[in-house]
Formats: sequence, C-alpha cells, structure tokens
Amino acid sequence: MFRKLQSLDEEVTVYVDGVAVPAEANESVAAVLLRQSPVWARTAPVSCSRRAPYCMMGVCFDCLATVDGIASTQTCLTPVRDGMLVLRQKGRRSVRP
Repeated sequence: MFRKLQSLDEEVTVYVDGVAVPAEANESVAAVLLRQSPVWARTAPVSCSRRAPYCMMGVCFDCLATVDGIASTQTCLTPVRDGMLVLRQKGRRSVRP
C-alpha cells in the first residue's frame, strides 16, 4: 500500500465506497485509491479481476471508477474535491440507468 511522504497541506474528505478518506486538495482520485486497502479501482469486464491505477497519465484505463455518479471516469486525470463520492467500478458498465 502507498502512503504520502509529507503531511497534507489542505485536507479535504472524499468518500470511497461510502468510507470517509482524507485527501489533499487537487491530488488525483487515483492517488487516493492507491492509498486504500485493498488497492484497486475497478474489476475487468470479462475476468472480474481487480485492476489498479497503473500509468497515472490517462493511457491505460485501469483506473476507471464511478465519480460523483459518472461511470468510467479516469481517476488519474480527476482532481479530488471535498465531499466527492468515488465508487469502485465492478464489471461491465451498464448503459441503462
């Protein structure tokens, strides 16, 4: 599991799967997910194996999660905001509400 090397400058609260998690303002959601145990952001659509943020620059799509109700959000490119709701994405994305 990862951890921050220095203390948080401006702390905000993000909710990952309903659990309040401290985060630093403007860090990426993927960085927050990497500090959570177990480390994963989504499950693969076919094998359902857990996938975690990998490239951290928007290329690999392993960091997809539901952020504030929007599915398949690239968490490595999404900065956190106070009160943000992040749900780890399980399986295939549904096209129906």
